[in-house]
Amino acid sequence: MNMIFITAIFFLLFWTIYRAYMNTRNVVINKIQIGGQTNPDSPLTILQLSDLHLENISISPKQLYDQLAGEEIDLIALTGDFLDRQRTIDKLGPYLKALDKLNAKYGMFAVFGNHDYVLRGENFQRLRDTLRENGVTVLQNESKIISINGKLVNIIGIDDFSTGRSNLRESYSQINQSLSTIVLTHDPNIVLHMKEYQYDYLMAGHFHGGQICYPKAYHLVKMGKLVRMNMIKGLHHYDGKPFYINEGLGQTGVNIRVGSRPEITIHNIYFPSAAIEEHAAV
Repeated sequence: MNMIFITAIFFLLFWTIYRAYMNTRNVVINKIQIGGQTNPDSPLTILQLSDLHLENISISPKQLYDQLAGEEIDLIALTGDFLDRQRTIDKLGPYLKALDKLNAKYGMFAVFGNHDYVLRGENFQRLRDTLRENGVTVLQNESKIISINGKLVNIIGIDDFSTGRSNLRESYSQINQSLSTIVLTHDPNIVLHMKEYQYDYLMAGHFHGGQICYPKAYHLVKMGKLVRMNMIKGLHHYDGKPFYINEGLGQTGVNIRVGSRPEITIHNIYFPSAAIEEHAAV
């Protein structure tokens, strides 16, 4: 009788782990709309990928491209945690090449996450160079002004908050305050410190939607105040400003997911009609 019980427990455990692993292949594409209720203009369509964690990713570059080949993408936002092992750096190039084939009209932009900073010196430089060599604009407490559909828009990349690298003053130092503003960052907890900093939309990752949520993602409790406010994934507002927490495409630790799914997000953002036109002075 004991042997039958042990065997049943073994198979139940095996089935649970197998299902949790297969869940890492069950990628969901979420589509989010911001604004646009009374705006006749076309939206800016941003593809956001976060937390690739290339040591534990269950989707190949070809599968990623095939998932997105039918989408019209204006801009690609990569919100950190690409990898944290030297041996994995060469794995990044094929994913970036797959994304480049999507022909995003305004290019690809990236920020770094806490796992990326596990790399040091030459290895971190290799990661940054790999991004840049594949056409990605890397922003570390920096901003760019780009022309989108005839309007000028601030794109801000705030460096990782959880490792103490965020510098809001520096990130905002070169922007035009009159323009619409999109913020990319890794750890969404930064929004709790942005009361005096305006943005129209912020995209982040970091929490993996809990990755293993049974019954809840209690293991995230030390990852900042947003977790305790039950903001670990999806669209939220703080101080009246909208931000989105992507569940990530890869996994950390064990390559399984329970109560969460790897996510690709497509954001359709309608800017205020008062945004400055391209010909206006900046």
